[in-house]
Amino acid sequence: MPLTPDASAPSVLLAVTGTPYWTLSDGTKHPCGYWPEELAVPHRIFREAGLCTAIGTPGGVRPTPDPAGLTDEWAGYLDSLGPELTTPLVIEDLADSAGRDSYDAVFVPGGHGPLEDLAHSAPVGLLMRRMHAAGKPVAAVCHGPAALLPAREDDGSWTFAGFRLTAFSNEEETEFGLADRAPFLTEDRLKEYGAVFSTADTAWGEHIVVDRGLYTGQNPASAGPLAHRVVEALTAG
Repeated sequence: MPLTPDASAPSVLLAVTGTPYWTLSDGTKHPCGYWPEELAVPHRIFREAGLCTAIGTPGGVRPTPDPAGLTDEWAGYLDSLGPELTTPLVIEDLADSAGRDSYDAVFVPGGHGPLEDLAHSAPVGLLMRRMHAAGKPVAAVCHGPAALLPAREDDGSWTFAGFRLTAFSNEEETEFGLADRAPFLTEDRLKEYGAVFSTADTAWGEHIVVDRGLYTGQNPASAGPLAHRVVEALTAG
């Protein structure tokens, strides 16, 4: 069972996709959601470190785990979260200053779902921008960095232009089998927006990039190490 942290401990908002599908370029709705490992592992690391956690989704809908990644281990842990997962917070309500001030960091798990909703959500972009402007860690793993795409400054420029970061690579998407039907590839889109993109030497290898308060991980293997970096940032000193 998750540990119960002290209410005065640092807090992390896990911003999770709310969609159960990804619309491919041919109009097919590919069943997906969030990648279970990328929510369960960081959540467990945060709780074991004594941090407070909350989960939010667009519209406050109950998020859907991608069945392709749902093992008995992850299903058991996620079931133990109870209302935190089944009745999440409404991300749109957290994009204002009150929401920004309520959490010390934001962490976005991946899965293909973020490409359907978070990548196109103005409130999600506003949340990312305001958390970053407040000097709070903004972290995302795998396809989660798609949630950075709608973050815009008042002049329309992308908040994270010129930042070093990583995400699920074109090579990994190809090996997963969806690259040729994807409306866009995460790596390509982030580069188009102005990211300085890097990957591990080999596909599926652990890779973490930290730049000016932005914490990103490439793939499922990077979720745990990325969460540990966020814990370090919130508990240092």
